[in-house]
Amino acid sequence: MSRTARLIGTVLGVGYVRPAPGTWGSLIALPWAWLLHVLGGFPLLCLAVVAAFFKGWWATGVMTKGAADHDPSEIVVDEVVGQWIALLPLSYAAWSMGISVLVMWPGWIAAFVLFRLFDIWKPGPVGWADRRADALGVMLDDVIAGVFAALGVLVLAGLYHGVM
Repeated sequence: MSRTARLIGTVLGVGYVRPAPGTWGSLIALPWAWLLHVLGGFPLLCLAVVAAFFKGWWATGVMTKGAADHDPSEIVVDEVVGQWIALLPLSYAAWSMGISVLVMWPGWIAAFVLFRLFDIWKPGPVGWADRRADALGVMLDDVIAGVFAALGVLVLAGLYHGVM
């Protein structure tokens, strides 16, 4: 197996941390999202999501080629991508309003909790993607869980700010 694929798939070895490597992958995504946002705002975080998705898809394919388990727990790059997607509404709001993204710390907590909830529960299309049993499915279930979490963050923000 390619060393590069292993480094990408396990997010520099975070996937080997036990227990709950998916949760650790989601947690490590938080400071990286903050750094990407500080360095380049919403546009850089969006580019990072796309780049990490395609690199993760490749790495997952390499790591699972010929294996019985299509989604081994040490692959956590999918959690990073999904968590970053869940944080996109916060990044956009901070970037467009010129405020610190950390001001919205309750949104960070909501994004983390909602993403983990949808990633573990796997409702509807999240479960469909997971059942694909291929490298694309490994990535897509977390992308969809991230989109659900992002929508949840938007709804909670709307409720909190009296927009809804």
